[in-house]
This record gives sequence, C-alpha cells and structure tokens, in this order.
Amino acid sequence: MLTRLNAEQLALGSILVALLVLALKLLAWWLTSSVALLSDALESLVNVGGAVMAWIAVHYARRPADDGHPFGHHKAEYFSAVIEGIMIIIAAFLIVEQSLHALTNLAEQPDWGWGGLMVNAIALGLNLVWARLLLLRGRRLSSPALQAGGRHLMSDVWTSVGVLGGLGLAMLTGWVILDPLLALVVAANILREGYQVVVSSVNGLMDSAAPEAERLRIEEILQQEANGALQVHGLRTRRAGVALFVEFHLVVAGEMTVRASHDICDRIEEGIQAAFPEAQVNIHVEPEHKMEPSGIAPE
Repeated sequence: MLTRLNAEQLALGSILVALLVLALKLLAWWLTSSVALLSDALESLVNVGGAVMAWIAVHYARRPADDGHPFGHHKAEYFSAVIEGIMIIIAAFLIVEQSLHALTNLAEQPDWGWGGLMVNAIALGLNLVWARLLLLRGRRLSSPALQAGGRHLMSDVWTSVGVLGGLGLAMLTGWVILDPLLALVVAANILREGYQVVVSSVNGLMDSAAPEAERLRIEEILQQEANGALQVHGLRTRRAGVALFVEFHLVVAGEMTVRASHDICDRIEEGIQAAFPEAQVNIHVEPEHKMEPSGIAPE
C-alpha cells in the first residue's frame, strides 16, 4: 500500500516519521546524556525541517502551468532540496561545536545506559524503512525532493549504526572519549551528505540533461517512430523535477506535405510519451538541405 502513495502523500508522511524519530532520539539522549546521541538527534531535527520544505515544494510543483510559469512549477522541488542540503550542513557544524565542548570536559562521566541505545535502535529501524521507500518512490516519480530526503535519511541510518556500535564499545570499555569522537565522525558524514544534496540539486536548477539511460531510450524511439523522415539531429533533453523536456530537429523531404510531416511528429510524440508520460516534446521540421553530417537515421 505504501508503494502506491504519490509524492505529496509521501512528503506529508515524511513529516510525521521525522517527528516520531526526533522524539525517540531525544528520549535516547535524555536517558544517556550522550553527545553522540545528541548529534544524532540534531540531524533528525534537520530532517523535520527538510520534510516540511519537501512537502511545500512537492505541493507547489504539482500546480499546473500558468501565464507566469508556462513550463510549469516543477523546479520548486530543487529549491527544497538545496535548502535541505544547507540545513544538513548547519546541523553538522552544530554537532562539531557540541563535540569540541565534550572533548574539553571529559571528566564529566555521562550516565550511559542500554535503554537509551535500544530507543535509538527503534528510531534507526523506522528511518531505514522510510528511507528505502522514499528512494524507491522518488526514483519512480522523478522527484528530487523525495530522493534528497531518502538520501538524507540513509545517511542518518548509517550515522545511527556507527553511534550505536561506538557507544556500545564505549560502555563496555569505559572510554569516555569515544563519545565526542563519534560525534565528530557523525558531523563529517553529515557534511558529506549535505554537500552531495546541494550539488545534485543545483545541477537540476542548471537544466542538466536527462540521465543517459533516458536519452538512449529516446534515441531508440526516434529511430523506430520517425519512419518517412530523413534524419533527426540536435536532440536536447532536460529534467525539471518530474517533467522531461525533449526537443530536436526533424528533417523531411522538401516536397512532403505539412500533413504528412505532422503525422510523423504525432507518431514520435506518442512514442516518447508512451515511454515517458511526463515528457513535453518540441519538434522543429526542416527540409533536406538542413541535414547534418551526423544524426539519428530513422529505420
């Protein structure tokens, strides 16, 4: 049932999951006073803010095109992902500050206990399930906001795994210094994840081309559906959230009628939209003297 949720429903669910996980991690920190568990909770606090931003962006991105935005509002999701990446980076610096404070106060023995670790493990499991769902549905729905949220949660999962393992070792050995050192490792991991989220989202705002697999599929469709044309060249693609924009030049015989060339265009558009329902196709028809030295030859 969860795999049938749309982007907006998943974004709303992420807010609820993030709030529950944050509550569990704060409880774990309260039970232990561990700076590493506090750093884990701070990352979850960022998750809450990021989930709210993602829901707003997904909701806005679903709005239809209008006079002010004739190509739609799809890029709103990229703005959400960039903001979430920045929030992740800020959380990392907060964790560094807490870790350095703990390193200068090692005489303060934290009240560690297995109960706090068990609570944190429950939060870890919840994050893992939801992260996998966001990544799966985010790819299928071509949603940058959901995919950014999923990658962030997976980073949170691995952070929690390291924290739990390290604190377990610290409890067994009594090495207090492991707690702030683990928090610094958590901060480094969060910084890496925040950087990746920001870079990938900025690329989307810069009109990056569609993934290679999608472009190759489009070329196959052009070869199959452009029967009657002489050549296809100047293929350009770009992704804007869920939307896929495709444009190219279609070369036909000079004596071909407008109706005949239009029929070829219709067939190509139907073929591309059958494979990519979200695609918006723009075709420029040209006579044979516009042929290029290289291009896609119809079968």
